[in-house]
Amino acid sequence: MTGRQPPTGGAQRHPLPATVAPALAPAVGVGTGRPAVEVLRARAYLSRVAEPPAPALAAFVEVLGPVAAAARVQAGDVPGPVAGETAARRTTDRAEADLEAAHDAGARLLVPEDGAWPRAALAPCLLAGVPALAPPVALWVRGPRRAAELSERAVAVVGARAATSYGTHVAGELGAGLAAAGVTVVSGAAIGIDGAAHRGSLAVDGATVAVLACGVDRVYPAAHATLLERIAATGLVVSEYPPGSVPARHRFLVRNRLIAALGAGTVVVEAALRSGAQRTATDTEALGRVVMAVPGPVTSGPSAGCHQLIRDGALLVTSTDDVLEAVGRLGADLAPEPGLPARATDGLGRAAALVHDALPARGARDTRWLVRESGLPPDGIRAALTELERRGLARCCDGMWQLARPGGGG
Repeated sequence: MTGRQPPTGGAQRHPLPATVAPALAPAVGVGTGRPAVEVLRARAYLSRVAEPPAPALAAFVEVLGPVAAAARVQAGDVPGPVAGETAARRTTDRAEADLEAAHDAGARLLVPEDGAWPRAALAPCLLAGVPALAPPVALWVRGPRRAAELSERAVAVVGARAATSYGTHVAGELGAGLAAAGVTVVSGAAIGIDGAAHRGSLAVDGATVAVLACGVDRVYPAAHATLLERIAATGLVVSEYPPGSVPARHRFLVRNRLIAALGAGTVVVEAALRSGAQRTATDTEALGRVVMAVPGPVTSGPSAGCHQLIRDGALLVTSTDDVLEAVGRLGADLAPEPGLPARATDGLGRAAALVHDALPARGARDTRWLVRESGLPPDGIRAALTELERRGLARCCDGMWQLARPGGGG
């Protein structure tokens, strides 16, 4: 970007038809290698010029490409919807300063022209046609991993900040279990469920991605300074907001669509009826991904949102195996059947089971009494008692039969 002052009152030439962007989107901005410097500068400028989500700007860039789109935006030569999203900031060109600030913070600008761009993960943001789900024009990232690879097999784990010990335990177990299975854990680095999920992944040396509602050069929340450094050392810290951007309430809701997009599904561990986690679940469903929820006590306020999600059709999950089955490979990631507690009477035939039920808890009875109680003929009684005695479930004492007690006592 040149930094010169553009003319005021941009022209409205060449309006962008609503049907153009979806048609050209697959052909524009596809990259497999390192983007050119002018592309990085253009997208750095565009990432600051509009407050996300900016659907009109995103479509405009898809059609014209970032360099031409940035020049048109800076000159004010854009269609009305794009002007509405960019007019307030179009004269602010801090591309060079933002790129330098990112470098100083150990971060970099990731753009769609880069082979590391999570194209498959973010494609539904464009195809959904929902303005609130518009894709970012760029991502600022900090960490050694490639976003494209991390998002190939990933699950978002989100939930309440005011989480219970039950919730943080479950989130930590899910984070560790998913990471151990080679799945990237995506969350928002918030206090509570988010932090527990990240820590669970890190505990088993897994990959995790933290999506922030501020610049990647900022530490928010401050209590998670060490956690964010650990994530940046082995995974990725991601934001669509340029360096220096401060966290704001609306930005937490906006970034949730990226959390939803980067995972094949979203697990909500604890959530109030109205919460950011609920918003993430809504975005997940709109993107065509799997919404999952962990049940809690029916008396627990922090689990009320999860219970409502389940009533509305979210998949109830209680373990890593459940999650992997929901988002994994067809036929390859099936959850094992739950193991049932073994009982001494498992496998008894019908006759033996009837006689076992007929034997008194106290005292002993003869075979005639057992015939009346069980409704079986004498021959059936004798065969059943033989089976029960062999299995240590009945014993005979002076011609009378009784239940065998644990330890072999009478």
